[in-house]
Amino acid sequence: GGRGGVADYAHLPGKGSRLVAGADISPDALDAFAKRIDSDVLLYDDYRRMLDRRDIDAVFIASPDFCHEEHAVAALEAGKAVYLEKPIAIDIAGCDRILEAAYRSGSKLYVGHNMRHMPFVLKMKQLIDDGRIGKVKAIWVRHFISYGGEAYFKDWHAERRFSNSLLLQKGAHDIDIIHMLGGGYTQRVHAMGALTVYGDVTDRRKPEEKPQIRSVPDLWPPSAQTGLNPTIDVEDLSMMQMQLDNGVFASYQQCHFTPDAWRNYTVIGTEGRIENYGDYAGDVEIRLWNKPPDYKERGDEQHILRGDIKSHGGADPKIVAEFLQFVRGEIQPSVSPIDARYSVAAGCLATQSLRLDGRVMQMPNVPESWANTLRYPLDQPSNTLEVQ
Repeated sequence: GGRGGVADYAHLPGKGSRLVAGADISPDALDAFAKRIDSDVLLYDDYRRMLDRRDIDAVFIASPDFCHEEHAVAALEAGKAVYLEKPIAIDIAGCDRILEAAYRSGSKLYVGHNMRHMPFVLKMKQLIDDGRIGKVKAIWVRHFISYGGEAYFKDWHAERRFSNSLLLQKGAHDIDIIHMLGGGYTQRVHAMGALTVYGDVTDRRKPEEKPQIRSVPDLWPPSAQTGLNPTIDVEDLSMMQMQLDNGVFASYQQCHFTPDAWRNYTVIGTEGRIENYGDYAGDVEIRLWNKPPDYKERGDEQHILRGDIKSHGGADPKIVAEFLQFVRGEIQPSVSPIDARYSVAAGCLATQSLRLDGRVMQMPNVPESWANTLRYPLDQPSNTLEVQ
């Protein structure tokens, strides 16, 4: 899945946790894992054999998205605490099967939505919670992905059967943050989008050839990309609009052929608005407008944060630390399986909408018993969902 390295942050021999085993169908991946961690680490080509070990307390699942459901259900039913990379699954039914496994087994499930730990997100949440912009009414998100052709159109991400859509795969992060900042879950959604650029690129790798991910990162323009996936049937441009269950309106726009790579959030309240410039590379500026109307391009206040391009602005080690504390029973995590399910569900519904002429889609809820058990963050959305 490309995120296996996040587990490395949990290798802290003598400090409460260490990595003792790894499973992968790729011998090269297993060899690289052993070289990074410890030559004595146990290696498996069948994850089921690894899960049979009673001396393993927790597992990190960073397999490709389309494998998440199978791997997570097996690990939860084996009694392991599970760190599962986002998205929790690639369709709503898969999400709900994972939730059911967590509910019935009682095993702890943590989903790696690392954006909840990015400094700019935390600062925006603080400004909202402090009442600096009044009551949130609208959230607009623009997501620019310059490396789209290099990272998402050369391998399995480019195929619906494996990723569902990039609106789901990439957007699950941002939809989760929209829910977090907006204080509710998506209730209805509609979207539009299309494959506008990469579908016309004819330089494709052969099915038997290994994808060369980010092999020429400075190649420009996007139409000059080479070695794209043989099959490309996901959108490279998508736009979705949501209404949350508390009345907040939101939009998310995603483009995979821009020259820049960052996320721009605007949150509008009854008494002001905030907007970020930059997300985690270099200086990040959050501008606040909450004084009488006037033309003020820089806002009434500017909050400058130091960005770090490594580990998603420092978020990756923080989510691993939070998972370990959660497993030990020391804290309640900042994101729940219910949160993760609703972000994926919104992305799935938006994908259905854009492929069905933009029709409005209604959110299916989870059983209340699951929600009561699996919605464990202390800082949770205020709504209580009922079974439909």
